[in-house]
Amino acid sequence: MRRAVRIVLILLAALLVGAGGLYLYSPPKGLDVVNSLYPGDAGVVRVASGVLFKAGPRGRLDVWTKPGTGGPRPVLVFFYGGGWAKGAREEYGFVAKAYAARGFVVVVPDYRLVPEVRFPSFLEDAAAAVRWTQDNIARHGGDPGRIVLAGHSAGAYLAVMLALDSRYLAAAGADPNVVRAAAGLAGPYDFYPFEKKRSIDAMSRAPDPLATQPITFARADAPPLWLATGSADTTVRPRNAIRLAARQRQLGSRTTVLRIYEGGSHNDLIMAISKPFRDKAPVLEESIAFFETALRARAPR
Repeated sequence: MRRAVRIVLILLAALLVGAGGLYLYSPPKGLDVVNSLYPGDAGVVRVASGVLFKAGPRGRLDVWTKPGTGGPRPVLVFFYGGGWAKGAREEYGFVAKAYAARGFVVVVPDYRLVPEVRFPSFLEDAAAAVRWTQDNIARHGGDPGRIVLAGHSAGAYLAVMLALDSRYLAAAGADPNVVRAAAGLAGPYDFYPFEKKRSIDAMSRAPDPLATQPITFARADAPPLWLATGSADTTVRPRNAIRLAARQRQLGSRTTVLRIYEGGSHNDLIMAISKPFRDKAPVLEESIAFFETALRARAPR
């Protein structure tokens, strides 16, 4: 019976996604709808919706948690993908529910998108969301001393960039050491920003192309990084994670983890967090294990 239900839901997912629905830097459309129909991750609620963290229609966030699980709990700020040009926090309840069901307080912020803005505005928004989290998450049962970041694709870029280049957090008024770890799923970290339309649109006005690249800010004393990629990712190629991990290790980092999922596509890594598709790859379990290890370690100075 369970197998039959799963098949029906997968077919429904295919209908919602539509032919060719796997689009650049984003999860399949309708994935959150499918996930809501599938049993699991029970008891999680959105305790805050559309909270303003920065002026403007894109300066809002949601907070998810599982009531009655004690506290204060570790906090995950998740940044969605979309090529810096699309995406909305309402589409990522499935990610929030998955991590909140396992003990995290989860914050999912929006951020300004191309063509309204260009680099570094979306990074500044992401930093402002972390600042809000540091200042306010305690009222929702979260521990502001145990904040981790994660993201998929363009969202992974945001999470890893904030972890490596602490100037954005400092400019937002956050403690530069507030980030205890960061997990990037299929993220671009070492690419020529003037090669493809998405990156040209997002970053072509940057006076220094190197300043747009996370690998430029690699450092041995960075928070622990979990860089996950799929070997079959043709959208954001595995070389991004491989090169950043190699650079981190070259500089002396002992807390950077490279995880390559054999045969995984770009969207497989985010789909694997959704309940119906967790057999694609153990992304959820392994990212949580990484966070738990990082949070047990002594907080960075």
